Amino acid sequence: MLLTIPELLNPAQLAKIQETLADAPFVDGKLSAGFAAARVKHNQELGPDPQRQQRLTRILMASLGHHPTFRSGAFPHKVAELVFARYTPGMAYGEHVDDPIMGTNGPRFRSDVSMTVFLNPPEAYLGGELVIRTSFGERQVKLPAGDAVIYPSSSLHRVAEVEQGERLVALTWIQSYVRDPAQRELLYELNLAREQLLTDAPDQSTTAYVNRTYANLVRMWSDL
Repeated sequence: MLLTIPELLNPAQLAKIQETLADAPFVDGKLSAGFAAARVKHNQELGPDPQRQQRLTRILMASLGHHPTFRSGAFPHKVAELVFARYTPGMAYGEHVDDPIMGTNGPRFRSDVSMTVFLNPPEAYLGGELVIRTSFGERQVKLPAGDAVIYPSSSLHRVAEVEQGERLVALTWIQSYVRDPAQRELLYELNLAREQLLTDAPDQSTTAYVNRTYANLVRMWSDL
């Protein structure tokens, strides 16, 4: 499931993030890449700066942790440390699959869901689309600043070359309580129906059946 999350960040949060990154030190993105990804990765990432990283993480996680679409779409168990990436003209990230096991300085975890948060507007750069290969063909994603997209980490994906301007994004990976992407998609859609029924017909027996089914499927499919 490829799921967009509109307005994850509000204008004030975006402005603070952009201000914090404006004079930040960026390093070659290959330094954090695995063996396979290093061959196709050509971008820059925020360099070691614990205080700046902490400020940025606090802003973004304040929205992420409570966002209903993120919670119901990703079923987050563990969330990786955020990576802030920059693409300038000529930079791209060739087709790759994200590493299945992540974590170098802390606990190791499985990557089930990948997430990109767009930090500057699409008109600020030419090219730079996130291109995800799906069973229905390639999907190109280039969202407004503050919007995010989540998709299975097992998906083949790439970032098209930036031709003009600067592409600025935040990235993270999630170990989900529900490992299987098809099960996550079914639960997300079932939860949409469940929440609508709980709002429109809370006392109906049908609502109770759907609510119970959702809860028991989560219990059946959860991976703890």
